[in-house]
Amino acid sequence: MSDGQYDAVLLVSFGGPDGPDDVMPFLENVLRGRNVPRERMLEVAEHYQHFGGKSPINEQNIALLAALRKELETHGPHLPVYWGNRNWHPLLTDTLREMADAGAKRVLAFVTSAYSSYSGCRQYRENIAAACAPLGERAPLVDKIRVFFNHPGFVGPMAARVRTALAHYPEPARVPVLFTAHSIPMSMAEGCRYVRQLTEASRLVAEEAGVPTWELVYQSRSGPPTQPWLEPDVCDRIRELHAAGVRHLVISPIGFISDHMEVLYDLDTEAADLCRELGIDMVRADTVGTDPAFVAMVRDLIAERHYAEPGRVAIGELPASHDVCPLDCCPAPAARRP
Repeated sequence: MSDGQYDAVLLVSFGGPDGPDDVMPFLENVLRGRNVPRERMLEVAEHYQHFGGKSPINEQNIALLAALRKELETHGPHLPVYWGNRNWHPLLTDTLREMADAGAKRVLAFVTSAYSSYSGCRQYRENIAAACAPLGERAPLVDKIRVFFNHPGFVGPMAARVRTALAHYPEPARVPVLFTAHSIPMSMAEGCRYVRQLTEASRLVAEEAGVPTWELVYQSRSGPPTQPWLEPDVCDRIRELHAAGVRHLVISPIGFISDHMEVLYDLDTEAADLCRELGIDMVRADTVGTDPAFVAMVRDLIAERHYAEPGRVAIGELPASHDVCPLDCCPAPAARRP
């Protein structure tokens, strides 16, 4: 019997292909119902094939799963931890059926996204609800943990990684930092706190890392050219900085918690190639991955809800995010509405 409100934890992530034959089925899952040209799908498929058709995200989630299980075994709450993905195996439908078979009634979901948006929060909640639907009365009640963009367990490890990247240079205070995040359609951004939260997280990390010059840019857009998305694009901004005389640069993928394909290709390949071409000495800061402070943060967020603790840790100018999302929170972008 659980000593709190929940009897299991669900690690929820995006998913990624495990080999070349998985790439197109995976992308079809990702892009189903979206107005993305097939040419763009084939272009993204080539990104995966560039790395042997295998995304590193699954192994990274396995590592996080193991670290979180160890953290809960050591410090509690003593809850089993499962893993399910939105777009590839293990799929949420299979994982939630396994949890129901094991008798789970109330589940706490940790989504590997630090920010509020339709694709980073509400869509995951919709995916979970859809996966529960076939289970009928056996379906567990699943609550999502709040976003953690301003939690010290996220900000601290990110700042440490920026400092490590800046240590590459003899005068780190003179090196600008570009914080990058996944671009989203403007129609999605206008209905959520994504940009505000990213800006605050970037400010907090820059402040803790002692970075005087920084800005937030975007990457990995996938929509049609006619649809406005968040800008500036990281590569466009690199060109502008080069024209302004910048020759040293740090890029910190603050919008991501692990070095998956959007980081490996869009930053470590495309942006890195551009910097070499322009003669810019660029260092890409690591993501938090399984940093012990980050894993401890996930444990703290679980305990916060499991034990209904009154104090919710957050730093900076914005309050801790809400636990229960309002019905109109993070609506889908206009193009996706029926």
